[in-house]
Amino acid sequence: MIVGIDLGTTNSLVAWLSPEGPQLIPNALGEFLTPSAVGIDNDGKLLVGRAAKELQVVAPDRCATVFKRLMGTDRKVTIADREFRAEELSSMVLRSLKEDAAEFLKQPIEEAVITVPAYFSELQRQATIHAGELAGFRVRRIINEPTAAAIAYGLHELKQERVALVFDLGGGTFDVSILDQFESTLEIRSSAGEIFLGGEDFTRSLANQILISRQMNFEHAELRHPLMLSRLLHECEMAKRKLSTSDTANVRFPTIEGEINEACEQVSVSAGQLNEWTSSLIAKTRLPLQRALADAGLTRHQIDEIIIVGGATRMPQIQTLLREMFGKEPRATLDPDLVVAMGAAIQGGLVHLNKAVTDMVVTDVAPFTLGVEIARDIAGSVKGGYFFPVISRNTTIPVSRVEQFSTIDANQTSVTVRLYQGEGRRTEDNLFLGEFELKGIPRGPAGQQVDIRFTYDLNGILEVEAVASASGTKATHVVTRHAKNMSDRQLREALQNLQSLKTDPRENQANRHLLKKADRLYRELPLELKKHLERLIHGFEEALQLQDASVIELNKKALEEFLNQFDEQH
Repeated sequence: MIVGIDLGTTNSLVAWLSPEGPQLIPNALGEFLTPSAVGIDNDGKLLVGRAAKELQVVAPDRCATVFKRLMGTDRKVTIADREFRAEELSSMVLRSLKEDAAEFLKQPIEEAVITVPAYFSELQRQATIHAGELAGFRVRRIINEPTAAAIAYGLHELKQERVALVFDLGGGTFDVSILDQFESTLEIRSSAGEIFLGGEDFTRSLANQILISRQMNFEHAELRHPLMLSRLLHECEMAKRKLSTSDTANVRFPTIEGEINEACEQVSVSAGQLNEWTSSLIAKTRLPLQRALADAGLTRHQIDEIIIVGGATRMPQIQTLLREMFGKEPRATLDPDLVVAMGAAIQGGLVHLNKAVTDMVVTDVAPFTLGVEIARDIAGSVKGGYFFPVISRNTTIPVSRVEQFSTIDANQTSVTVRLYQGEGRRTEDNLFLGEFELKGIPRGPAGQQVDIRFTYDLNGILEVEAVASASGTKATHVVTRHAKNMSDRQLREALQNLQSLKTDPRENQANRHLLKKADRLYRELPLELKKHLERLIHGFEEALQLQDASVIELNKKALEEFLNQFDEQH
């Protein structure tokens, strides 16, 4: 038995594939949604789910929530004077779901498919696997949340050729995926998103506005009056939900001690006010939407259907945005809170070769560009820190790609292969994934060939192999589940490097602006256009290094024409 788990920022749930289709599994309270909350009571007892959520309102120092956003980092959360990593907290939620499933199905549950946001990084995916293993699961597959939702819809509606957009706004993350559905195939064409945008942010925005009206601010309240803020957030969450179906809602403003009593002032909030206060959050969904369309090579008019996923999509302003942008009514045939777990359960059936779903083919894509650090020869001076893409974002997975590189020094017998993820053309702007060394390169002139192969599997796990062509010597590196984000030392070094770039002694502001514009555009382009733009940027940077006015002007014009042409097209 392989269960499907939606490990969410706000809520989590588990499902299994029965002979009749995906079925949700209730927790001990008889509810499908288990709050992703962990607490420690006064007697030292561990609390998970709704009990912990209740504890948070009155004792926020004894409870942790929204820790999904810390997955893949070194940050720790303090609960009742004890420190925990995000993986540990997530494993407690997963263990609770595991026990619910075992009780409901009357058998031990050892294997799971776990969902993650499509825009989760390599480190975050590995951290999710680690959390599953800490909970006692064998994690058979990591699947993107929009993909899971698409699978659920693909099996619950008549099969017909169409292009669908999945808009997934959950408690803490936002994803958008575009997919083709034809016959028994779901092909994910592109994904984009924002891992720090979700319903929790709308709640915080409402709370912040109420605090501002009382000459307070969120950060001050968080430090000085945590009990008051915790209760206020609870009130704002309830008001936000009410405003999804009503024109007005009241928020009771708690005392400094976090108490609600008859003397507490009630603040009336209208749906219009909430729309105004959260307009900047709504605006943040537009860029991922536009990027997903561009990466898929589609216009908004070519989208046949919009599927909304995640509890936050119940907010009217979200549905209004989608209607205005696409001219279509968003569909929520399946419950937005439950559909991801249902799709994960179906994926579990696919992995388990269940006869009910073996005829369905599902393809997914890599959410980020993956590559290595290289050095370039610029006007006779070797400069490192450049990012060379090997697998571009939105490449269908699983995938294996190889690129050829060469040594830069004579008699060089080893190379250090540094791995990065991101869309920036400089490695300092991307996420460092790890490094390894290839030894055994034969001595000789510069230019000895090294082949580097990237293999990216269905779980979004990366394996890199480097081979010295002349000797056949190999070295392999897998981004391990214990991989961590950048260390404090690396962060300090990156900050120092960025500061030094800010004081770059280029006096021509127009040239600097052009380079920044090119850098920004570089992150948004598919691989082939990236390569073309990289050549233009490289030529312009080299011209600036040579300080030849005519050469600078020639390269500048070529770069400007490309950027302007792209702007005109989009």
